[in-house]
Amino acid sequence: MAERSGQVDGVLFDIDDTLVDLETAMGRTLHHLGAETLAHLSEAEWAEYKRLYTGDPHGYYDQYLAGKLTFTEQRIHRARHAQAAFVAEPLEGEAAVRWNNAYEAVLPLHFKPYDDVVPVLDELDRQGIPYGAVSNNVHDYQRAKLDRAGLQRVAALVGIDAVGVAKPDPAIFLEGARRLGTDPARTLYVGDNAVVDAEGAEAAGLIGVWLDRSRAENPAFSGRRITALTDVLQIVQEIR
Repeated sequence: MAERSGQVDGVLFDIDDTLVDLETAMGRTLHHLGAETLAHLSEAEWAEYKRLYTGDPHGYYDQYLAGKLTFTEQRIHRARHAQAAFVAEPLEGEAAVRWNNAYEAVLPLHFKPYDDVVPVLDELDRQGIPYGAVSNNVHDYQRAKLDRAGLQRVAALVGIDAVGVAKPDPAIFLEGARRLGTDPARTLYVGDNAVVDAEGAEAAGLIGVWLDRSRAENPAFSGRRITALTDVLQIVQEIR
């Protein structure tokens, strides 16, 4: 990792599972939707069902980013795969449409920021350091998510529709720095994916930071790693 001089002029964040606890929101939504059809699941089976859906082992969301699936299609594919081991009838046709509509209605009710988000943003405001978000989803969907989570203050937001590419393409990171009005070399980018977020940001010329909330660690990763968002403030202080 190249050494950089100077101070941190701005901070960009990933949104899902960095600022907004999407995994918990999805889990609660799945419980709500499956209250009757999946009532027979044991606690361990519920955990596996949610893991399969949120973990997306077949990479359906990546297929959406590559333009091979629509946003709705990737969601239904994930649900169908997760349910396959627990229900006899596959999620198809009108049943899939109803499931997706219900999911879309319930999910936003559970959007919440992690407990460490507001204190970090408060301190960045106090220090006069601008911040924003760069996300691998479209702007309007993520704007609504941030607002629902009470994060209207994250004003600068770049989605994949802004530049026509997704992370880790350098263009989307650079657009985030442009929106902040900061030098990329003095802009932190913080996200929960070591490769897509931290290494992608570094390759784009930003200061990449991996937020490893689960403390999963990764021997192959040699960059900046933190386990709580509040650790961002320490990095800011060290570089400043």
